[in-house]
Amino acid sequence: MGLKNKLAVITGAGGVLCSAFAKCLSREGVRVMLLDLNYEAAKTVRDEIINDGGIAEAYECNVLERDSLEFVHNDILNKYGKCDILLNGAGGNNPRATLAKEYYQKGDEKLNEEKTFFNLAPKDFGFVFDLNLMGTLLPTQVFAQDMLENGGNIINVSSMNAFRPLTKIPAYSAAKSAVSNFTEWLSVYFAGAGIRVNAIAPGFFVTKQNEALLFKDGEPTPRTEKILRATPMGRFGEPSELFGALLFLADNEKSSFVTGIIIPVDGGFSAYSGV
Repeated sequence: MGLKNKLAVITGAGGVLCSAFAKCLSREGVRVMLLDLNYEAAKTVRDEIINDGGIAEAYECNVLERDSLEFVHNDILNKYGKCDILLNGAGGNNPRATLAKEYYQKGDEKLNEEKTFFNLAPKDFGFVFDLNLMGTLLPTQVFAQDMLENGGNIINVSSMNAFRPLTKIPAYSAAKSAVSNFTEWLSVYFAGAGIRVNAIAPGFFVTKQNEALLFKDGEPTPRTEKILRATPMGRFGEPSELFGALLFLADNEKSSFVTGIIIPVDGGFSAYSGV
């Protein structure tokens, strides 16, 4: 009964992992508010949850625009009440900030058409960094206001990149490291208000954003082979394998004294030295 009738706001809810989070929470009796820049994706998840007997609403929302967040917040407040659980799932990488090579090679410093560290545009790096970090900051500023009197629960989505940065994606690695650090900072800041703040750090899961890096014409890329060799469990994760961490952190009856932690769910990737 710890989660029944709670209200959860989930950003990035149209994506593979966050849509799974939404359905998981709904099955526990949570009313889920689905925020995504892609309204149709959020609406599809909403319809699936409602068809399964849950309570859900979908919103088009840009987590990088405070006005957009405030509009959605006011609508939720008027129709459903205050937010009990905020799940900051919006984020991800972008091809514009993905390098072509894993290591420096002679001549990379020459500005050519291939994406290298030297011609990585600050605006592209900044877009990915902001999407992940500012996309966590701004929703928290808006929805944490609901929790100041009676407490609440904030769960951020970090990444195993926060533990071990990956080649080719410097902006995403830096951003997720910042999300983990920000999670710890928020946990201290809000401790006296009864708001717990934690994060889940998924390892490798196949999503829409990374599928092109992991597979080509349905076959694993060399990068995929390296990933699986570096994952002691030898496979990608399934979204359902994140549910245990999610429900533990979300339920005040199970984790009332837990705040400021980042839980890796990565098949051992972050612990493995390669030897």
